[in-house]
Amino acid sequence: MGNVKTDIQIAQENDMLPIIDIANQIGLKQADLNLYGNYKAKINWDAVDKLRDNKSGKLVLVTAISPTPAGEGKSTVTVGLGDALTKAGQRTMIALREPSMGPTMGMKGGAAGGGYAQVQPMEEINLHFTGDFHAITSANNALAAFIDNHLQQGNELDIDERRITWKRVMDINDRALRNIIVGLGGPTNGVPREDGFDITVASEIMAILCLATSIADLKERIGNIVFGYDRQRRPLTVRDLKMEGALTLILKDALEPNLVQTLYHTPALVHGGPFANIAHGCNSVIATQTALKLADYVVTEAGFGADLGAEKFLDIKVPVLGKTPDVIVIVATIRSLKMHGGIKVADLKNTTDPSAVKRGFSNLKKHIENMQRYHVPVVVAINAFTQDTKEEVAVVEAECERLGVSCQVTDVWGQGPEGGLKLAEAVVKASENKQDYTPLYECSNTIIEEKISRIVKEIYGGEEVLYTPKARQQLKQFTKNGWDKLPVCMAKTQYSLSDDPKKLGRPQGFTITIREFVPKIGAGFIVAMTGDILTMPGLPKQPAALNMDVLEDGTVTGLF
Repeated sequence: MGNVKTDIQIAQENDMLPIIDIANQIGLKQADLNLYGNYKAKINWDAVDKLRDNKSGKLVLVTAISPTPAGEGKSTVTVGLGDALTKAGQRTMIALREPSMGPTMGMKGGAAGGGYAQVQPMEEINLHFTGDFHAITSANNALAAFIDNHLQQGNELDIDERRITWKRVMDINDRALRNIIVGLGGPTNGVPREDGFDITVASEIMAILCLATSIADLKERIGNIVFGYDRQRRPLTVRDLKMEGALTLILKDALEPNLVQTLYHTPALVHGGPFANIAHGCNSVIATQTALKLADYVVTEAGFGADLGAEKFLDIKVPVLGKTPDVIVIVATIRSLKMHGGIKVADLKNTTDPSAVKRGFSNLKKHIENMQRYHVPVVVAINAFTQDTKEEVAVVEAECERLGVSCQVTDVWGQGPEGGLKLAEAVVKASENKQDYTPLYECSNTIIEEKISRIVKEIYGGEEVLYTPKARQQLKQFTKNGWDKLPVCMAKTQYSLSDDPKKLGRPQGFTITIREFVPKIGAGFIVAMTGDILTMPGLPKQPAALNMDVLEDGTVTGLF
């Protein structure tokens, strides 16, 4: 094992093709691109617009079981499946989210796939890439600056500084900035008030960028942002500040999708990056739509487990995208199933326990049932590790067979596209099945409480929903404001189907408590905050950044 190459070594030893060559594979020319060096580019608006009338390819959504510290490898399987479809002769594209520097520098270390299933240039994708996150951060904080300036310059809108809901953001984990005071230092330095920071990926601007379908739609959504309330408790919007044009200007380039490639040279659009535990967890509608117009198969992923990213993909993104998945792939590992079956992470390497796998299968089974509830074909991918035994794998295969679901062992991390050919074959076969997509709820005739009840009871398997007095009061106000017909985006721990991260497997009889709501009117959904979920994470005791460095010749080390 000592000779196993790291992800970054594999990436650096692989020869990339010029991004113009990748574009040519999918019928694009240099005039369709805004180049960012030799190996990354944005597809410009003229090209995006010309593609809108093209026939759409098939859409494959990759999701996973509830994540554990043992790892699932959802992004790795997404990239590997795309490469395997390419190797099998299918015209394929991949659509992924951009990694946030918060988890990259914190615990995760990067999110560009792994092993021999990566998108490139992985160092740049994991760091500043094409500057999209900087643009989102700048637009968000420009709005914050203009709100405070409005207070300073006479407060014509009668903004109640106690009810400003808009926070500043930055793309790094910094718990010390969750709650702050701004405007200190005397009359020339602004009006003192409480404020705080979220991480950039939790910003409504990020959600808007990922759901906008055009520059005009982007501007409309930005204008609809509610940043606070006046002294009569009436909502105030960016349109009231007359700032929608300036903020759209900051974001106009960021809205164009980013074209890169995999190690196997499959074209990939990596664009947008909302977290799935505090936002909707999907890459941009623009990127997914563009890929669908350029390829016969598009493989995309939704963050964390199927109870979070996939539910939000199906109930929030699909109505805007106008295309339902043709297949849903649920990724699991034997290691994670054993953890859901009661084995501690420290004991995984030395424990062969088919009975723990069977107990942990309860979590995978619930996710399978949830995705089947939408009437979309489901395939299970076992992301292989060297410690997996035949007996343990056989348990999963047998349980999946009982449910009538195809189950394929996949080793794209170690073998690249070759290790994903059986999964690719199963996905193509499943995509030929007739589907009758059924959403969890109809927004226009379902109140917020009923939407939440369906998510909690049907998707999480919970028994009851409780609301704090603050949440109850907000519901009354939302109905008065006409916001009760919007979809709901649940902010919940990713580690459990419940709102308690310690309840692994398939918990029963639990209650979900909604502590408050955050209206994201520009994005077009209401966020329901549960448990102890945070919109600004903190750094761990040993951040991944401690292993990162750059050598004298510019070579990056320590990213994974």
